[in-house]
Amino acid sequence: MATLEKVLDQISGYVWGVPLLVLLFGTHLFLTFRLGFIQKYTFRAIRMSFTRSSEGEGEISHFGALVTALAATIGTGNIVGVATAVAAGGPGAVLWMWLTGVFGIATKYAEAVLSVKYRTVAEDGTVSGGPMYVLEKAMKMKWLAVLFALFTSVAAFGIGNMVQANSIATMVQHNFHVSTWITGVVLTVFTAVVIIGGITSIAKVCEYLVPFMAFFYVAGCIVLLFLRQETILDSIQLIISSAFTGQAAMGGFAGAGVKEAMRFGIARGLFSNESGLGSAPIVAAAAQTKHPVKQALISSTGTFWDTVVVCLATGIVVVNSGMWQSGLKGAELTSAAFNEVPYIGNAVLTFGLLTFVFSTILGWSYYGEKAIEYLFGKKLIMPYRWAWVAAVMVGSVASLQIVWTFADIANGLMALPNLVSLIVLSPVVAAETKDYFSRPQ
Repeated sequence: MATLEKVLDQISGYVWGVPLLVLLFGTHLFLTFRLGFIQKYTFRAIRMSFTRSSEGEGEISHFGALVTALAATIGTGNIVGVATAVAAGGPGAVLWMWLTGVFGIATKYAEAVLSVKYRTVAEDGTVSGGPMYVLEKAMKMKWLAVLFALFTSVAAFGIGNMVQANSIATMVQHNFHVSTWITGVVLTVFTAVVIIGGITSIAKVCEYLVPFMAFFYVAGCIVLLFLRQETILDSIQLIISSAFTGQAAMGGFAGAGVKEAMRFGIARGLFSNESGLGSAPIVAAAAQTKHPVKQALISSTGTFWDTVVVCLATGIVVVNSGMWQSGLKGAELTSAAFNEVPYIGNAVLTFGLLTFVFSTILGWSYYGEKAIEYLFGKKLIMPYRWAWVAAVMVGSVASLQIVWTFADIANGLMALPNLVSLIVLSPVVAAETKDYFSRPQ
């Protein structure tokens, strides 16, 4: 078992190594300029996202599609992942993470355009879309579509389910001394109640849960910063300066150069907002929309909220606490940073982790379901949902290092076929964009 863990760790390190990070960030930059800096429409898209009216084929509203994607995207990476980047790359990693979110908006937009354009609508009105349909219908590469769906189904059960359930159960046991079995049962029941009803039920819950949890968490971070307001400006200056000059060793912090700040900031940013991985466009395809670009603009705001807002809030709190100099890493650094403000800090952190992780389980359940449907048809949808519910219980009480690493590999491999389609089909995205904005708005 130890040997298997070591091998999987090596494979994961290779998959998520420099080549993939360069390809992902390079695609962000390429699409940003290819599409004429589509980010300039972000605030307009935010206003559009709150439209709940029905238009065109689809199963859920524009807003429902956005918040379901956000449910899957906003998770532990927005809290623990940010602290991991700061611990390894220094304060400058926060700026590189933020820039990854800004440029990643273009990639999230392009993914959604293609997924809505090439989606399929069944006789019963259900909609299926995502990179697997783009690869099959537009690229004529069925084998690559199958591989993407296979990687998605594996990644979903790991990163989107069991690892998330384990995070909640472990945290509740550590903070409140509640058995992982009790947490597992409660979480399993709540998950079953929501996902058995399918995307309509998931979107309905996410429409209330996601805005509430994101607002509460960001507001909590602002309160924490206000209570330590005397050092905020210094912290922001440190984040900007160390992003381009590196950070010398301080306290227990070993020091990091510009290369480390870029590497860890970009890596955690990409992993957090999932732009380019091909997951979010699966639910974007289910939106009720008449034109691919309209839903794509709305979907692209997911990266803005996830990385430009939520990750930045966490990053400034961690740097402003000064605990990044302590030598702590990951979850320990996150806890130490938030607990610098007694009671309030722990409440914000606990609420954030609980809601972020539960929402991820809901969002990823739909991604995995559509991948399974693509591979085996609708007959396996209901058995899949019950298997998903059972996996939540298993994840709550089991040790999951191998599951995490294997799913991490599958998650990275999802990106490769998706990025191929985004680059090759960028003229299609550009043409759809031109068509939409040439019409009366």
